[in-house]
Amino acid sequence: MKAYVLRRLLVAIPTLLGITLITFSLFHFVAPDPAVLQLGPKAGRDAIERKRVELGTDAPFHEQYVGFLKKVVTLDFGDSWKARRPVIEMIGEGLVPSLSVTLPAFLMATAIALVFALFCAFYRDSPFDRTLVVVAVAGMSVSSLLYIIFGQYYLAYRWNLFPIMGYELSVHGIAFLALPWVIWILLSVGGDLRFYRTVVLEEMRQDYVRTAAAKGLGTRAILFRHILRNTLIPVITHAVIAVPFLFVGSLLLERFFGIPGLGALSIEAINTADLPVIQAVVVFGSLLYILFSLLSDILYAVVDPRVRLR
Repeated sequence: MKAYVLRRLLVAIPTLLGITLITFSLFHFVAPDPAVLQLGPKAGRDAIERKRVELGTDAPFHEQYVGFLKKVVTLDFGDSWKARRPVIEMIGEGLVPSLSVTLPAFLMATAIALVFALFCAFYRDSPFDRTLVVVAVAGMSVSSLLYIIFGQYYLAYRWNLFPIMGYELSVHGIAFLALPWVIWILLSVGGDLRFYRTVVLEEMRQDYVRTAAAKGLGTRAILFRHILRNTLIPVITHAVIAVPFLFVGSLLLERFFGIPGLGALSIEAINTADLPVIQAVVVFGSLLYILFSLLSDILYAVVDPRVRLR
């Protein structure tokens, strides 16, 4: 196990280098001149040149890339051009609001989808199964903006069931998060349900399920003691790979509901061309994706003794 983890970590190094190279190249060759972005298009040539020297963008490409790698290693992306504050400090402040929106909703949506998928698969082709599949497909087909607009206008404004927008880091702040949680669940549970249902159906064709039923085991025991445990590998893959995106936050939900998370921070950085913040969010998300991919492989061996990591 230790040798496998070490080998995967070593493989992650060139992967991360490739991601940083692509990210830096895009900002270097495609994005506008950072000096012009900060000073404005009407700035004089001398002022722009002095700003380039100050930012270090007058150096050759390879020197700028080495400097960018140092920022990645030290997690020091400098100061935000707009807020004039350390970028890493702004990311730290936005992390908790993002997780307070995405993590509880993700866990609830995963549990709901998995439970319904088990029953849909067990009672496949029944009216219950067909109805849920149709509802899942219909829910996936609706735009996220429609959910948000309907929720804010009807559930929050007209019916006064939730606050329209806001955020508070306390127990009372759950009221502000309830509607974003509901919308997140509606958006994600349909796709999760269909995926988990397919996985469970594949597992139900195994001989041990027929043997368990022949021995007189009840539906609950077969579903939750046997089938669920043997479907955990694809479930873990599907769930763990989604976790890094939870840290980055939900762009639309945070923007529409006034939640000061990383999603809202990213949109604000894009609108204001705040390159240090954009670079930090991209690298931060890539690093989390690599780490959680490794975690998913390790969890395979934990939930299934047949898996051996060498």
